Amino acid sequence: MPYAIRVRETGGPEKLLWEEIAVGDPGPGQARIRQTAVGVNFIDIYFRAGLYDQPLPFIPGREAVGVVEAIAPDVTSLKLGDRVVYSGVQGAYAQVRLVPADRLVKVPDGISDDVGAALMQKGMTAQFLCRQTYRVGKGDTILVHAAAGGVGLVLCQWAKHLGATVIGTVSTEEKAALVKAHGCDYPLVHGKDDFVKAVKEITGGVGVPVVYDSIGKDTFMQSLDCLRPRGLMVLFGQSSGPVPPFDLSILDKKGSLYLTRPTQNAYLPTRAKVEEGAQEVFDVVQSGAVKVHINQRFALKDAADAHRSLESRKTTGSLVLLA
Repeated sequence: MPYAIRVRETGGPEKLLWEEIAVGDPGPGQARIRQTAVGVNFIDIYFRAGLYDQPLPFIPGREAVGVVEAIAPDVTSLKLGDRVVYSGVQGAYAQVRLVPADRLVKVPDGISDDVGAALMQKGMTAQFLCRQTYRVGKGDTILVHAAAGGVGLVLCQWAKHLGATVIGTVSTEEKAALVKAHGCDYPLVHGKDDFVKAVKEITGGVGVPVVYDSIGKDTFMQSLDCLRPRGLMVLFGQSSGPVPPFDLSILDKKGSLYLTRPTQNAYLPTRAKVEEGAQEVFDVVQSGAVKVHINQRFALKDAADAHRSLESRKTTGSLVLLA
């Protein structure tokens, strides 16, 4: 019998339980994959802690790489033995699982299992953030919070590749050095640098056209002050907690600002969109423009330790669970 991490009640990392599971044959439109590497993302913590609703019990995780070991008769896009990757499909912390075949993308030969698992959710998020939510281009100056995190590090490199000037916030001097070496022109350290003041100085008082914020409560209101008139606030996470309710007239007073809360399901709703986004991600990585840093690896059964590490905010780059 294969094993998985199951959450029977929400709470801290200790709620991640290592249990046997039963995995049946694929149903219509499904494939069964034996997973080799599983990506860890902050959204997994939100589900585990109960910040996001999910029927109990559940298996957390939203991205992994594996090998196809069975397919439903109606699936024609895959064959047995294909090495595949997916993101945005809950239930990834498992040795074996069923996945909708239309969410599976074949992994190019030049990308390893652990890189694929670390890349897909973060890379696809970075793709829709800088290529769709706001289309970053040459001459833009942008602000990226949590620049040394999994998405942040990819986003900084990709934006720099697109010709942007990147301002990034981090929590330590060590992380500032890391992002400086990976596309961030102006690394700013929380608690040391006033990022609003720095943004105004860097942009000559104009502000930036877009802020990418995955921190939430601790940075949100100040981030609005970094935007130029009609700028876009992109809130795509809440590692410090949810943003409290606020008077929307603030957006008017600060320059007719735009606010969005993008999600992968909305930006990648079809197989065609998934394949298009994945191809862009693979291309930018294989070109060398974006490098994937996996600085922490854990056994799948030790997912609780991976969550503790991620929540400490001492991690950089990506975390991967090896199944």
